[in-house]
Amino acid sequence: MENIDIFAKVVELESLNKASQALNISQPALSRKIQRLEEELGVALFTRKGKRLEITRAGQICYEYALEQKHLERKLHRSIEEFKTSIKPASITIGASLTTLQSTLPDLITIYTKNYPNTDIKAITGKTHEIVPMVKDRKVDIGLVASKIEHPGLKCVPLFDDHLCLVLPLGHPYVDKASIDIAGLHELPMILFSRGTWYRVLMDEMFHRYEIQPDVKMEIDSFEAIIRLVSTCKTATLLPESYLRSNLIKDNELVVRFIPALEQMTRTTSLLFTEEVVHHPSAQQFIEKAKDYFNRGGN
Repeated sequence: MENIDIFAKVVELESLNKASQALNISQPALSRKIQRLEEELGVALFTRKGKRLEITRAGQICYEYALEQKHLERKLHRSIEEFKTSIKPASITIGASLTTLQSTLPDLITIYTKNYPNTDIKAITGKTHEIVPMVKDRKVDIGLVASKIEHPGLKCVPLFDDHLCLVLPLGHPYVDKASIDIAGLHELPMILFSRGTWYRVLMDEMFHRYEIQPDVKMEIDSFEAIIRLVSTCKTATLLPESYLRSNLIKDNELVVRFIPALEQMTRTTSLLFTEEVVHHPSAQQFIEKAKDYFNRGGN
């Protein structure tokens, strides 16, 4: 009985004219709808007394039913809303080193939330050696680290390879050098990642191998802070190529120089997770989106 709500509006306003205005339909169209409802029920719902409409006993029964139906509809909507709000929202907890949190993770979150905007994503930072036990102990669902990890009970999905570059402020003496070799880093004033971070471990191994001792002015965890301080302090730094977006280089007036020995020392940024991720649809979706993104050259 699709016209029963229209009938109820006529009863409440006690006028076809007022009801037609409230419902935004013409009065003749409204009259036809009431007439179809009467034909469907096989009873008269109104009687006319001059210009007035008077509801019949059958009309009263019909109106009581319309009120009950409205009440049931409201109850249904409340129940559905309660059901929707009681469902635990999808969530992912990601453990990431500070550098991958600042450089790689934002892109992955952006492409993931385009398809799954309602997922609650939480990030926990730590050094690579701290992220591994977080994943193993299920304190995080996924780990994002600048390394390939082989660990019992963990799966590692490589995303992309990376190497270090020499980053200089404009005006630095090395900017205009025709070529720079690894020996040129000896006693060079530099700002580097803090000791214990994965890339600093890589740098220290390289310095030891080539018997280089840079003049380390500062040690900082945040690559964004390093970027800003390189310009301010007019010192050099070593940063992974993947972090060096063109706008970042331009906005901070920096120059990137490639040193052959550095290009040969690559590190792989990877995702870590346990086999139990198969029971976590949101985490699985995140992993697949990340793999697709870098397979298509997203980096």
